[in-house]
Amino acid sequence: MKEAKDILRIVGIVLLVLFVLAVGVPLVLAAAGVALGILGTLIGLAVMLIKIAIVVAIIYLIVVGIRAVLK
Repeated sequence: MKEAKDILRIVGIVLLVLFVLAVGVPLVLAAAGVALGILGTLIGLAVMLIKIAIVVAIIYLIVVGIRAVLK
C-alpha cells in the first residue's frame, strides 16, 4: 500500500509540474513582453483553463453549501 501512495504522490507532482509549465510559462513570457503567435495561443488556453477552474470551484462550493444546509 505504501508503494501505491508513493506512486500516486510522484504522479501528482509530475502533473503539478506540467500544469505550472503549461500555465505559468506563457504568463511569465507575456509579462516579459515576448508574446508571439503561438505564445498568444498558449496564453489564451491558459487563461481559459483558469476560468474553467474558477467556474468548477464555484459550482463545487455551491454544491457543498447546499449539502451542508440540507444536513
